[in-house]
Amino acid sequence: MNDLQLLREMRSDVGSAPPTTLARGRNRLMSKISSDSDSGPEATATTYAPANVRPIRFRRRVLIASAAAALLVGGIVVADVVRPSGPGATAEAAEVLNNAAAATIQTSDPEVGPGQYLKIDTTAVYAAGVALGDPGAGGRSVEWLDKSSDQLYVPADHASEWIWNREARIPTTFFSEEAKAEATKYQQSQSENPHGAGELLRAPGGNFYGGPRLLFAGLPLEEGVKNLPRDPQALLDTIRQRGKQGRPEAETLESIAAALQTGIVPADLRAALYKAAALIPGVTVVDKEANLDGKVGTAIGIEHPDRETRTDIIIDPDTGLLIGERVVTLTPGETFPAGTATAWTSVETSVVNSAP
Repeated sequence: MNDLQLLREMRSDVGSAPPTTLARGRNRLMSKISSDSDSGPEATATTYAPANVRPIRFRRRVLIASAAAALLVGGIVVADVVRPSGPGATAEAAEVLNNAAAATIQTSDPEVGPGQYLKIDTTAVYAAGVALGDPGAGGRSVEWLDKSSDQLYVPADHASEWIWNREARIPTTFFSEEAKAEATKYQQSQSENPHGAGELLRAPGGNFYGGPRLLFAGLPLEEGVKNLPRDPQALLDTIRQRGKQGRPEAETLESIAAALQTGIVPADLRAALYKAAALIPGVTVVDKEANLDGKVGTAIGIEHPDRETRTDIIIDPDTGLLIGERVVTLTPGETFPAGTATAWTSVETSVVNSAP
């Protein structure tokens, strides 16, 4: 068994290295051996050794050099195969994400039997506001944070009728008395709006409002779950290709978070999504004790190019389940102080026997 085969046994999930990578490794190996054998006192002594004298010291040096060079080749192969698209996330973030992927595979997906539903409880906070006066004539806006909850009931047969209970959004967080007063007036006006008071929707296959409720990378979730690749690099490439050309990597992480928080992505695809996130440059661990809606996990984040906001996904490191996502403002604005989560979503799933 050669060194490359040993390497493959150690990392069976890596796969075969491209021919160009192997060729580059072999060239460096031969160059390393050649340079070591042509320099140093041991090499000089063996050049003039008689034919019947075994150059023991030289042989030992070549073996050591070969072993070191083999490790160098191994490092080259691992670097090129594991991180084919560049440096990816920081080592700490990649470790968290890959551990989450491993935990995800070991965590059983909920089993929904005939007549039962997968209930997806979503709690979300969004920035809301009103414009006071004409912005072009010195007007300004007043903002606050709304909180909403909804419950989506997904039947065992996904082609059957889905039920979606959308509750009214409620203003919850204010940064000034003026914002609180404006939010109260806005809420009163919305109470007269049928949609503002919440609604209960039913639709075969989850096609609410004439289209699928859940999308992933621009695909209906059912199609995405079935057809998207499980190879992390191929999956990441697909997500990037299906997004807007030239969009920042932060939006790629947002697409991954949006898929994870649907609550119905199977374990193998969830694991691939975590591993794909580990390949995104700029992803870091931002908080090891992030609290989102009363649940604590590890926050993995990436800053937007404008450096004004950061997108985080928060993971339960023990189960690999997604706790939720958030968008954090990094610079103080007219309304929100720096460090404010101006949007966040928390998701919890369970199996129930009935729906509204």
